[in-house]
Amino acid sequence: MKLFIDILGWVGSSLIIFAYALTLIENKKYLTFSKYLNLLGGIFIAINCYYYNAIPPFVTNLLWSIIATLTIYKTRKKKIHCSKNKCLT
Repeated sequence: MKLFIDILGWVGSSLIIFAYALTLIENKKYLTFSKYLNLLGGIFIAINCYYYNAIPPFVTNLLWSIIATLTIYKTRKKKIHCSKNKCLT
């Protein structure tokens, strides 16, 4: 179990770093994908921190995941609104 949690933490860290790298490219397609990477990475790291009873980084990554979720929700809501009203952004 410990090995699985360690791998989860490293994968989560890698996903967040990869998401940040994608935001530097500034391509709209990659920005959408990076939101999901941030969400998944934050959840993986939060699980790892919870397992090791590291509460401050657990809370940080939990909040990171919540922010990513809200951003994904906001983007989808805007996309639905624009498809109905034919927005050009």
